[in-house]
Amino acid sequence: MKIQEELKAYLLNEGASDVGFCKIDDGDFGECRYAVSIVVRLSNAIIDEIGAEPTHTYFNHYRSVNAFIDSLLLKAGMFLQKAGYKYITVAASQSINKDGWNYNGRYSHKKTATLSGLGTIGKSSLFIHKDFGTSVRLGTVFTDCPFDVADVKPISICGSCSKCVKACPSGAIKGTEWTIDSQRDDMFDPEKCSQYMKTHFQKIGRGAVCGICIKVCPHHSD
Repeated sequence: MKIQEELKAYLLNEGASDVGFCKIDDGDFGECRYAVSIVVRLSNAIIDEIGAEPTHTYFNHYRSVNAFIDSLLLKAGMFLQKAGYKYITVAASQSINKDGWNYNGRYSHKKTATLSGLGTIGKSSLFIHKDFGTSVRLGTVFTDCPFDVADVKPISICGSCSKCVKACPSGAIKGTEWTIDSQRDDMFDPEKCSQYMKTHFQKIGRGAVCGICIKVCPHHSD
């Protein structure tokens, strides 16, 4: 599909590290059932500086990359709208306090990225990109533009590895291997993670980031 190829080339030229496409069967996006998954690679050098706690540099980098992804989402949407299609953006990092605080966004970026064939999910509940490993951030645009999509069946690549489980200072990572039917709560306790960060890393970005599981994953520097 020509517009799909043009959109991918446009986003890569604008700084995206990878772009994928899929169709979803759930979500509250009306006619916008097709998803554009945008990947931006993090700096391995900055991730490598993380030790027993995150760094101020990592916090700044995390925020900067999120803002950059959000700008790419808007550009992708405007590209689609100019071509006559509708779009709905889902921010790179935005929790929605609906029916009580549950640490969820509007839709899972990791789900659209895996369904787009861009990678898989690790025991840490992190997305693992097929080329860039865990050192990535994600964003998603939903649209009514009918992309050509493949039937992707991602599988876990963690095997017996449990480095993230052992390294997580909060004990939030349960060590469950991911499958396509896994739910986040089967693998990871977001409240444990969040509360630990707020208690122990308050001096660094008000306890909003950690990154230890990214750093210790053998796929971090892929």
